[in-house]
Amino acid sequence: MSTDQASSAGAKVEVLTLDVSGDLSELARVRAWARAELRDVTEEDLTDTILVLDELVSNAVRHGNPPRQVRLLRLPGRLRIEVDDSGKAPATPRPPSDTGGRGLALIDACTTLWGQEHREDGKTVWAELTRS
Repeated sequence: MSTDQASSAGAKVEVLTLDVSGDLSELARVRAWARAELRDVTEEDLTDTILVLDELVSNAVRHGNPPRQVRLLRLPGRLRIEVDDSGKAPATPRPPSDTGGRGLALIDACTTLWGQEHREDGKTVWAELTRS
């Protein structure tokens, strides 16, 4: 777990980082970490952030490969969640007719923007939420 400071277009950005293993039992630790780090956000923002974080990490554990890392970026007026894994397969929303796999649909509903960046060594799936 680490905290770094950076700047984006002159604004201060706080970057919080957590390494995650390949077990779904890690979700409780990830949620507790986020709650502790985001004590100062509104309850509504925290609820949405935890939901999106939970879905992104679940997808990385289920469908990605280790190593996995989570980052929370505090940006002016918004929070950005990034989850890295070394898997090559893109995060792809499932059709509404599927009986499972609603995670990306939930992420889409709760965020202002989400996407993915592919690298030679894996991918980052990210989502941004506007802060109240």
